[in-house]
Amino acid sequence: MASITVTVDGVKYSDEVEPRLLLVHYLRERLGKTGTPVGCDTSNCGACTVHMNGVSVKSCAVLAVQADGAEITTIEGLADGEWHPLQEAFKTEHALQCGYCTPGMIMAAADLLRTNSHPSDDEIRDGLEGNLCRCTGYENIVRAVRRAAGAGVTP
Repeated sequence: MASITVTVDGVKYSDEVEPRLLLVHYLRERLGKTGTPVGCDTSNCGACTVHMNGVSVKSCAVLAVQADGAEITTIEGLADGEWHPLQEAFKTEHALQCGYCTPGMIMAAADLLRTNSHPSDDEIRDGLEGNLCRCTGYENIVRAVRRAAGAGVTP
């Protein structure tokens, strides 16, 4: 077992974990952060994207021990009492169907808007690369990110 201390959505946790435990499983099973789905366990789909020290990472490709000392933000932590503007934009633009990819898409979009507050459609597509949606065809997702950017979202 290995000792880790992480801050997740503003709350500090200290735990003993198996060295092979993936961050996504730690978040879901130990901390109850079930808004972060397990999509593929191979880092192909991006559904499990979270922010680690402010940068988006696929939590199925990070061991919990690698997150020791890190600040993690999940989709639950992105909202502060009410929905984050990106979440509202995804709802308004109908940028989700089954919703499975939505947490990862929103977290990737938040990271994009952190570094580029007014991205072009091509930059939005580049920023979401590595996050797969099997339902929407991406047009509504791009519109949602553009709407959030137009509203001046700064995650």
